[in-house]
Amino acid sequence: MAERRLQQVVLDLLAQRDPSSSICPSDAARAAYEGDRAEGWRALMEPVRNAARQLALAGQVEITQGGRRVDPDTARGPIRIRRTRRGGGEDA
Repeated sequence: MAERRLQQVVLDLLAQRDPSSSICPSDAARAAYEGDRAEGWRALMEPVRNAARQLALAGQVEITQGGRRVDPDTARGPIRIRRTRRGGGEDA
């Protein structure tokens, strides 16, 4: 699946949520998956993380762990994706 489409899915999901909310990469993977296998969306998890990483590097979203912004290139383990916070602190 094209990275640009996954990026758009991430942005669309965030646009549907409260500005202070975040999403899990699995939310985007499930939304983007077009197959009929029950767990087929799991194959999109790493591509979604990569798409979110590119959005973060472009300043469009933030990658967080435990509510704190983290470097998208070094984050390991569970992450959340949220809109970029302007003027706030690391965990604002």
